[in-house]
Amino acid sequence: MKLLEVNNVSKHYAGHTALDDVSLTVDQGRIYGLLGPNGAGKTTLIRIINHITAPDSGTVFFDGHKLTQDDVVNIGYLPEERGLYKKMKVGDQALFFAMLKGLSRGEATIRLKQWFERLEISNWWNKKVEELSKGMAQKVQFIVTVLHEPKLLIFDEPFSGFDPINANLLKNEILRLRDNGATVIFSTHNMSSVEAVCDDITLINSSKNILTGNVAEIRERLGANRYKLSFEGDPLSLISALGDRIIEQKCTETAPGVSEMTLRVTPDTSRRMLLHTAADAVELTSFGSALPSMDDIFISTVENFNATQQ
Repeated sequence: MKLLEVNNVSKHYAGHTALDDVSLTVDQGRIYGLLGPNGAGKTTLIRIINHITAPDSGTVFFDGHKLTQDDVVNIGYLPEERGLYKKMKVGDQALFFAMLKGLSRGEATIRLKQWFERLEISNWWNKKVEELSKGMAQKVQFIVTVLHEPKLLIFDEPFSGFDPINANLLKNEILRLRDNGATVIFSTHNMSSVEAVCDDITLINSSKNILTGNVAEIRERLGANRYKLSFEGDPLSLISALGDRIIEQKCTETAPGVSEMTLRVTPDTSRRMLLHTAADAVELTSFGSALPSMDDIFISTVENFNATQQ
């Protein structure tokens, strides 16, 4: 079921196009990655979805109807630039925001206590925000964002400032929210986190949507004809045997006399042909497909798009 539809949205500012005919669909119960270089248009799109600004053209549908200001209560937004009142106590501030979002004091207190325990910050309830580390403050704002259980959650760089342990803790909570029925838009520059949490993605560059789809399917499609081989022997022998079937290759020595090679071959080079040719040239120890990382996909897609615009 579609929760959010962005149809042919454009937004222009003086001398600048922020979004140019962008469309995307976010299905209910999915984590949707919104990716792109700085200045690509991601923040503008997020502001439009949050009804902070309006598109110049195009429409946004939320939960089956055209997006209105009344829908904002069903959207939880954690911006990249955090904002908490530094002099207030953490618990009081969290209660304040929760009640602004329609929760009673009693229900808000119960939910907050559960979340504070889950994110391991129970001891900070009576501390002032100014006493918190950046990571602890981000945990508080994360809790405030999700507490009223909105239909759509939007996280802009949610792992920024976290150490690996707390980033993993937050990642698991985002996955748990998804598994419990929440729909998440996840904006980040960290491509490893995209692989870890996102079901689908849209990549925006220079105000345009240049790549959309399921993460696994995109990696599979763009990973066609890519392989990883480990072997004993001379890499030059393998390169020579494959000849002009190699489009690109990267080889590293992993141990004396042992190498690992990642290569992309021509479309007419079958897996069987590659395996037999390689086995005749070197002593293979492993052979398999090499899916590109989301980092590789991000860089190559943006570079290819930019090249076509020159």
